[in-house]
Amino acid sequence: MTGFKLALSTAIALATMSSLSKPAAAAIEYPWCVQYGGGHQGGGRNCGFVSYDQCMMTARGAGGMCMQNLFYPGTAEQPQRMRRRHSSN
Repeated sequence: MTGFKLALSTAIALATMSSLSKPAAAAIEYPWCVQYGGGHQGGGRNCGFVSYDQCMMTARGAGGMCMQNLFYPGTAEQPQRMRRRHSSN
């Protein structure tokens, strides 16, 4: 009977844990990154900046440099094209 109780409690624990877990959120990309120097070790990168000025404030204090994020998708909206008007002369 002890094996049954152990199996039952394990099943309940697994069901509870799986119902409480949340899916991972997608990483948010921003347009500016700070690249920190690291010599031959590579350094680090932080792409969490909305503007160049915001990026530079961090880079100056931490000894890094700002660069545009090549993986930033930009805005979801595409600019509308100008439509040609045909004259009826």
